[in-house]
Amino acid sequence: MTQIEAFTKELENEAKTTRKMLSAIPTDKFDWKPHEKSMTIKRLASHIAELPNWIGMTFTTSELDFEKNPYKVEDVNTTAELLDYFERCLEDGRKHLKAGKEEALSDMWTLRNGAVIYSTEPKWEVLRMTMSQIIHHRAQLGVFLRLLDVKIPGSYGPSADESF
Repeated sequence: MTQIEAFTKELENEAKTTRKMLSAIPTDKFDWKPHEKSMTIKRLASHIAELPNWIGMTFTTSELDFEKNPYKVEDVNTTAELLDYFERCLEDGRKHLKAGKEEALSDMWTLRNGAVIYSTEPKWEVLRMTMSQIIHHRAQLGVFLRLLDVKIPGSYGPSADESF
């Protein structure tokens, strides 16, 4: 199995779980956050939904410079809009994985904010980080939802809210 095939398989597996978790968010809780330093559920969920777009960005660029590319949050206002956004981003990620070249994965990619370089690593590591970010932020969302007493769907097996 090639690295691209492995990333494709992982993306599809994580998409199932991500879709279930995003679907569990009540629209009326979009502005809630557990702490002043935390993101709102809307902001966190929008970030989770957009992460598959990083696949295309990784394949088609050599860097992301926040100074030149200010972050723009997708404005979603309902759970249905959030899920639609996730599906569009997922399709973009799939498209770029399908067109991706294995040899490009060793090319270096940089994350920076102007002169401040956060990391420079091979593109395969950026894709790995992207998958990890999906999982990490989805778990964060699970904690947010648990604090709101929203039933949590299982990720890699049943959750405490599902029967065994």
